Amino acid sequence: MMTDNFDNERKESIGKLGIDDELKSLSNNWIKKSSLLKYSYNFDWLGRPIIQLPQDMIAMQEIIWNTKPDLIIETGIARGGSLIFYSSLLELMGGTSRVIGIDVDIRQPNRKEIEKHPMFKRITLLEGSSTDKDIINKVFDIAKNAKKVLVCLDSDHTHDHVLEELKIYSPLVKKGSYLVVFDTIIEDLPHDFFPDRPWGKGNNPKTAVKEFLKRNDRFKVDESIQNKLLISVAPHGYLKCIKD
Repeated sequence: MMTDNFDNERKESIGKLGIDDELKSLSNNWIKKSSLLKYSYNFDWLGRPIIQLPQDMIAMQEIIWNTKPDLIIETGIARGGSLIFYSSLLELMGGTSRVIGIDVDIRQPNRKEIEKHPMFKRITLLEGSSTDKDIINKVFDIAKNAKKVLVCLDSDHTHDHVLEELKIYSPLVKKGSYLVVFDTIIEDLPHDFFPDRPWGKGNNPKTAVKEFLKRNDRFKVDESIQNKLLISVAPHGYLKCIKD
């Protein structure tokens, strides 16, 4: 009974957070300011830079524990911290679950550090575009025996690229699992926030998610995640699969 009361109180609290516009505005302003100072670049996971907000990593830990995926697919691996994070959680949970990391350019120093890490035993690295036919074939071949797949999109943040990734990899995600789209926050930042990037307001992961959801009724935004986090790079990016 105590657990039930706690869960109910927590749901009520999350609901209140979700409708507190003042607090959400404060959180958004904090993200704007901290992003200018590259706040997310300051954290490691088991020795590798993770380049994510700690809040989002807590959310990913909850998703991984609750869904217990056989396979996690990540597009865009940067320095490999999130690959190590995901594989270490799978290691703690036991079994033979694996992680696929896809990047168009896996720089040699990063590859070296990832491959010598104790958690590399659960990781498969694929170098190439996540929308390239050869890469897609390799991923689907690895995933053919997986019963539950979790997909994380964090590569090229342009609308067209993310929308293409969503179309390609969403069929791998089955009911109860998630398709997580990072950096949807770009749509909520000022127009001039990314002057040296091909993405920005109106052309980013959130606009791709919006377009994707118009045509795909298998997924819905899990608003409870963004409501409890408040500080997240993935508002409206935690997509839960609600039907096979």
